[in-house]
Amino acid sequence: MTESDVATHVIAHISDTHLLGGDRKLFSAVDVAHNLTRVLDRLRAGDQSIDAMVFTGDLADIAEPEAYRWIRQRVEPVAEELGAELVWVMGNHDERNVYSRELFDDDSDADQDRVYDVSGLRIISLDTTVPGYHHGAITDEQLRWLTEQLTTPAAKGTILAMHHPPLEAHNPFVRLIGLDERDRLAGVIAGTDVRTILAGHLHYSTFGQFAGVPVGVASATCYTVDMGADRAFLLSAVDGAQSINLVHVYEHDIVHSIVPVELYEQISGYPASLRAMAETMSEDELREMVSNKNSEFNTAERNQSADL
Repeated sequence: MTESDVATHVIAHISDTHLLGGDRKLFSAVDVAHNLTRVLDRLRAGDQSIDAMVFTGDLADIAEPEAYRWIRQRVEPVAEELGAELVWVMGNHDERNVYSRELFDDDSDADQDRVYDVSGLRIISLDTTVPGYHHGAITDEQLRWLTEQLTTPAAKGTILAMHHPPLEAHNPFVRLIGLDERDRLAGVIAGTDVRTILAGHLHYSTFGQFAGVPVGVASATCYTVDMGADRAFLLSAVDGAQSINLVHVYEHDIVHSIVPVELYEQISGYPASLRAMAETMSEDELREMVSNKNSEFNTAERNQSADL
């Protein structure tokens, strides 16, 4: 394995937590605090070295101060434990003044745009919210600011994190609360060092391309939109299939992977002890063991599967 085969950065992309104060359940049904706690536990228990935790908006459902205090108190210690940069992004359910005050100790109703340097990888948190509305927009002043930030390339490139994805929503109802005038943003980021865009808002995982830049939309940890719902429903929100994304940044590539919030029963797997064994083998030996259908390794797996 060469150095270019190893990710330079791993990002936990989490979105749409929609927390409520007082441990209340969303729609009196969804335990949103429990869901986020489970996500944090999975990140702490996993073998991924997390360099940044990026929350792409709608942190609180109705912008209650208690909800912001809860998420900050729960997430900051985990980010510190993991050695990860913590990046908050504004969503349409958030309110700037309370968001700014509770997360940044700065009571401000200005655009919540910030820049982070994660070991040479620049992450820009861009506020796409419109006060009093659910759709998204970016002001002329913000576009000028973003242009200025992108004038100088970062050592490892730039990731743009925003709530409203610059993609066309499949649902015509959802398009009404999408991002306005996307072409203006495209004109700013095209040809720059922006390597990928992280977004949320849709409550389902989806991927696309915008101005030549790949876009990864994380689903939600609260509830999700069932894209396969019966045609009798214009939109169907369900308490299930919640997930986050892991974003692996390589020297010449970026890969987005979906990680479910729910833990499922394992039916097959390999123990972590195999890592130590693999480190004693050459790449050719590993390829023969793992790829050859008739290797002892694969024969044992095949026999185990047949016995289940």
